[in-house]
Amino acid sequence: MDKKWTVVIIVLIVLALISFALSALISKFVSLDTTGEPGVRLGKGNIALISIKGAIMPSDGFNILTGQGVSSDSIIRDIERADRDPRIKALLFEINSPGGAAVASQEVADAVKAVEKFKVAWIREAGASGAYWVASATDKIVASPLSITGSIGVLASYLDFSGFLNDHNVTYQRIVGGKYKDMGSPMKSLTDEERVILQESIDEMHRFFVKEVAINRNLPLDYVEGIATGAFYTGTKAKELGLIDELGSKAKAVELVEKELNIEATVIVYKEKVTFLDALTKMSSDVSYKVGQGIGSVLLDKGSVQVLT
Repeated sequence: MDKKWTVVIIVLIVLALISFALSALISKFVSLDTTGEPGVRLGKGNIALISIKGAIMPSDGFNILTGQGVSSDSIIRDIERADRDPRIKALLFEINSPGGAAVASQEVADAVKAVEKFKVAWIREAGASGAYWVASATDKIVASPLSITGSIGVLASYLDFSGFLNDHNVTYQRIVGGKYKDMGSPMKSLTDEERVILQESIDEMHRFFVKEVAINRNLPLDYVEGIATGAFYTGTKAKELGLIDELGSKAKAVELVEKELNIEATVIVYKEKVTFLDALTKMSSDVSYKVGQGIGSVLLDKGSVQVLT
């Protein structure tokens, strides 16, 4: 056997053994929540800590090993689990996120609002755009003074390769059913009419975003419109603007829970149960992703307008 392939096989075996060991370790902490669902409840406490780290993306755009972001499905699953658990009196959201996909951010914010238990968001380094939308759906927001907060806006972008094609004498052959079917294609420039259509859609999303923040924070709509320029603010400035309630660390957020509910708070974390098969599946899918990433990123990611909050 070729020496190179021998090394590859050995590396794969080692990775598999590491995955198995980690899976076995995690399985020791597995318990059942009040609905009988398998899950990991790390520690005993009355506050559920739910982390939102990285870009908030739909499940289809989430890959746990590439670090692209956090799945809205997984966040919502933890929210619903904590809401059903009678031992949990409050939810604490630890946020370090630049935002994410518009629909995914809205889904998480709606799930937060649906919970009747006391909810506090703690913005550690960043709680911008869609992540701030989620934070605004809680009862109180605590942010580190130097954190990046706000950035209430919507972004749509795509790469235009039409000039590159012209320079290399490549022709884009347009065959569509529907006048605007290829609007946003990287192979052609936007027409003035197409730009107006896209801008109207972005403006509609922005108005919806602004309205939600105004409702969640109990602020006048015209006031939020004035500060929703897409610019970000430090935590200190955000407090002056009324976008957050307190400055401080996670300890400050826990303190708010204790004062509100008159309890001694202890924090627990929910985690998904990871089996050996799960670990192998994620490992193999990540390899497949990396193999196809070069071509796929051009055909898919750059082949449509990306809308983010």
